[in-house]
Amino acid sequence: MQTNFTPEQLLDPGVAESEKILRKCVHCGFCTATCPTYVTLGNELDSPRGRIYLIKDMLENGRAADEQIVKHVDRCLSCLACMTTCPSGVNYMHLVDNARAHIEKTYKRPFINRLTRALLALVLPYPSRFRLAVTAARFGRPLIPLFKSAAALKPMAAMLELAPKSLAAKSSYAEAGTHKAKTAKRGRVAILTGCAQPVLAPEINEATIRLLTRLGIEVTVPKGEGCCGALVHHMGREEAALENARRNVDIWTRELENGGLDAIVITASGCGTTIKDYGYMLRLDAAYKEKAARISALAKDVTEYLTMLDLPEAAYQTGVTVAYHSACSMQHGQKITRQPKDLLKAAGFIVKEPAEGHLCCGSAGTYNIMQPEIARTLRNRKVKNIEATGASLIATGNIGCITQIASGTRLPIVHTVELLDWAYGGPQPSCVPQAKPVLNIAE
Repeated sequence: MQTNFTPEQLLDPGVAESEKILRKCVHCGFCTATCPTYVTLGNELDSPRGRIYLIKDMLENGRAADEQIVKHVDRCLSCLACMTTCPSGVNYMHLVDNARAHIEKTYKRPFINRLTRALLALVLPYPSRFRLAVTAARFGRPLIPLFKSAAALKPMAAMLELAPKSLAAKSSYAEAGTHKAKTAKRGRVAILTGCAQPVLAPEINEATIRLLTRLGIEVTVPKGEGCCGALVHHMGREEAALENARRNVDIWTRELENGGLDAIVITASGCGTTIKDYGYMLRLDAAYKEKAARISALAKDVTEYLTMLDLPEAAYQTGVTVAYHSACSMQHGQKITRQPKDLLKAAGFIVKEPAEGHLCCGSAGTYNIMQPEIARTLRNRKVKNIEATGASLIATGNIGCITQIASGTRLPIVHTVELLDWAYGGPQPSCVPQAKPVLNIAE
């Protein structure tokens, strides 16, 4: 794509990076076939190619964002399916992130929209606040019909509908500390506690720590670690995202220097995609760029890390049929496609892959709150394809997908690592249908 930025414009690092990305686009349109919003809405401006044109026009002319570009950029899920499809290597992720930061700086949103976004940024990245908000949501549920009647308030209705009716008690596994290896020590890792996940599904990290320690891996939960920054990053709140990144880089660097780390294990693939991008996000910060690149290199999804270990025979052969949903941040963001399925198969599960597995379920961070109609359409399409497999349960690697898909199906849905923990001698996940696993006996 030909660009016409001035030398003065290119002094801005965000504009300069955007210009490099734009020049790689050849208008081929391959991205439109795999873009969930284009497939759903059929509008060229709701495709990656269409958004690229809008972003180019905005940045090239040095103008503030307007209502049209905000509407179409806001509709982007950042699922990154377009990057998997693109034959030219267009880094749409960094381009749309730069566009969102520009929007945040130059566009004044309607009051209710600003209020909703501010509320999400103020609550979701903080587990204690989020727990309090979910608990309080029960009092707001009677207002759902009222909120649905006004377009500006539909995100509030979506928030209340998605909030679980009950929460597990706070897990001791989320507390800072070290979990010693249960067998001969083979390695040491840090685990990301996260923000929403320990509130909504603390059993995910519990299963991860149980499994890793049984495999001889020491697991540390570092003190002071917090949200990875993904939630505010995708809202265009660049400085807040970088503050989160710097804090985590400092904390993990301390662990690396004091006790050594083989990996930083992440159980939410949306977080993993962002942490693996810390090196890029902090590339302009002289004090952090090298440290951030080192941390990004250590970041591993839990299934990615498990495939690096010499796993024993699974303790049980469960024989349970599982539909594996590959989160967008897993397959498109991190390019992890084979490892989770291979691990499940080796553990004795029968793995089914739903049709249209490349399409997003509609979760996408806060997307299912801010764009509830599109998110619901995508969820229903995803659920239909999953249920068509005939599987008795669903496995995936991202808490956002778990929450979104669970809101549209009666099939139980769990994190992949919960099934692996079970197969390798841990407890059976409470929501999984009762099964009688067969004990593996060495020949």
